[in-house]
Order: sequence, then C-alpha cells, then structure tokens
Amino acid sequence: MNSGSKAALAVTGTALLVAGAHIGPAATWLPGVRGALAPVLDGRGHRARVALTFDDGPDPATTPHFLRALDELSVRATFFVLGSRLAQHPGLGRRMAAEGHELAVHGWHHERPWYPRPSRDTRDLARTADLVAEVSGERPLWYRPAYGILTGGRWYAARANALRPVLWTSWGRDWTAAATPGSVRAELNRTLKGGATVLLHDSDALGASGAWRAALGALGPLVADCRARGLSVGRLRDHGLPTR
Repeated sequence: MNSGSKAALAVTGTALLVAGAHIGPAATWLPGVRGALAPVLDGRGHRARVALTFDDGPDPATTPHFLRALDELSVRATFFVLGSRLAQHPGLGRRMAAEGHELAVHGWHHERPWYPRPSRDTRDLARTADLVAEVSGERPLWYRPAYGILTGGRWYAARANALRPVLWTSWGRDWTAAATPGSVRAELNRTLKGGATVLLHDSDALGASGAWRAALGALGPLVADCRARGLSVGRLRDHGLPTR
C-alpha cells in the first residue's frame, strides 16, 4: 500500500470515528434503547407522579389556551421553549413562569443536527438558557433536543451548560394532521404509567396546522385518567429526576 492510500484510509477512519461519535448517541431516540440503557433520559421519575411537558413554544396564538386549561385543572407543567421564539415573546414567557410553570431548553432554533457543530450547539444552548433565566428568574435544569435527536455534539453542549437531557416516556403524536383529542389520549394511555414523562406540543408551528387543538382537547381527559389511577401530574422539577 502506497503512502497516498494509507493517508486516504487514515482520513476515512477519522471521518468514520467523528461521524460515529456524533450520530451514535442519537440511537437514544428509540424508546427501547433509552428505556433499557438510560431511564433518566427516558424521563422516568417518581412512580406516583407523571411529568407533563410541552415543546415548541412559546406561541402567542396557542400557548395561552394551554395556560388557561392548565390553570383550570390546577396543574403546573414544564415547557421546553425555543430561544428564538422566547426572544420574540418574552412577556408570554414571563406569564408562564409567573403562573408556576417551569421553562426548559429546546434549543434556539428547531433544526435537524445531521452535521457535527459542537461549538454552535454549545453557543445556542447557552443563549437559550441565559434567556430562560432572564425571563423566568430561574436557571433552567433540562434540555430536550429538537426532534428528540441527541447527538454527541448536543450531549456535549448540554453538559457544557449544566443542563440535563430529558426526552420522554409517552407521547401523543399530537403534531399530525390526523390527530384528534381521542387519538392523542389513546396513544398516551398505550404507554402511560407511573413515573412517566409525557410529551405534547403547545404550538403547531412545526406540525400540521391546527394540530394543537388535539393536544388541548386531550389535556383534561389525560389529567383525569392519571388522577383516577392515583397519579399526580406536574412539572419535571418535581418528578424526582437527578438534575446533574
């Protein structure tokens, strides 16, 4: 083998290692993988509780509807916010915090992370976390990556910003055009149990238009189902998960 071939193999090997380190951790998107290997990442907390979380806001057209419903249900939740949207609507973020809800980090933009960019990921999480702290008065504890894809770069960025990655145990598939309150409730109940972390969306900005109504309509029945089973519903910070 000549020196050129050896150099090419070395470059290829390095590229494969970098790609593996970046994409490999994203296998935790699969429920079976994270459920078996990383129960904290799966959001499994206290068995007498269910953590209620929302992604993709704040959205002035939809989030207030969820805030009113949660107030009527006497439930406080965790909202994974996008920094770019919070920067546009800081007053709504302040209202969420003032009403007892927890703000967490969903990233600055909602992007797919197929290419390694650890420096940018770290910077984007830092400015989102700083903005959440400024708006809510509390430093955020949690990070949920866009699309639930936790690459090596996103892992590093979370650690660099003292954020604990948390995905979900149960979701409602509430972002689709076919979603209804009934389908969301049925999908959640298929996997819901004590200790679960539930994923819903308080905005349809990244889903089918009007899909937020399915999540909103399922909210009351979901809380009722949990309470009928003796489960309290609340924020991630009250769920018994380690924060580091």
